[in-house]
Amino acid sequence: MSRRLRLWVLAVGGLSVAVLLAAAYVRLPHFGGARHPYGDRAVAAALSRRTANVISSVNFDLRAFDTLGEESILFAAVLGTVVLLRQTRDEREVPPAPAEVAPAVRRYALVLLPFALLCGLYVIAHGQLSPGGGFQGGVVVATALHLLYIGADYRALERIRPVGLYEAGDAVGEAAYLVLGVAGLLGGSAFLANTVLPLGTFNTLASGGFVPLLNAAVGMEVACAVVVLLARFLDQAVEIEQGRGPKEGKNA
Repeated sequence: MSRRLRLWVLAVGGLSVAVLLAAAYVRLPHFGGARHPYGDRAVAAALSRRTANVISSVNFDLRAFDTLGEESILFAAVLGTVVLLRQTRDEREVPPAPAEVAPAVRRYALVLLPFALLCGLYVIAHGQLSPGGGFQGGVVVATALHLLYIGADYRALERIRPVGLYEAGDAVGEAAYLVLGVAGLLGGSAFLANTVLPLGTFNTLASGGFVPLLNAAVGMEVACAVVVLLARFLDQAVEIEQGRGPKEGKNA
């Protein structure tokens, strides 16, 4: 395909998207109006499924299949990062230099670490009840662990961050979401259909049927994925050095 033909294809595609967007825009309800059809339907569906947080109901019930796609994108991105940043033959690991941390920073980070972890776990566990959920809480949990890197040193972080274990946790979180989806099929309904478990009592931790379980699976996958992602980049920045050649025996 020539460059001119590719430009024509791009122009036709862009014009088609512009026409569709314009057609959709003119049919949108006016800003600040009283008519909110999608919101009304989403709230009614969340209440019928006894899920207090409408956003979690949309993510893990009404559009659970879309959320699987989003989770899988992160999983694939981390997998690609692990492959691309793996240690090559002309690289080797060196012990990281000890870090000098101010005593006040060290105390603050070590005191804040358990509270940050607890906050992230709370956000995951209460995702079906209040703002937050697996995506947000997973990021909080992963970054909370790295307070040890800021407050102590890289070796202290390595002791609580066995990368292989978190890689397995990333895969388990992704697989758990798929298994819950298949449970809907085995229950005689559709993939990821929220019809298998009891819906529970509204505004309690056990409410929402599949919603809290899918939320927890995403929280586990996101937390482990972010830890693995940061670990690979930190390894490149802190431990792995490029060799100049086999004869020199020195590192760049």
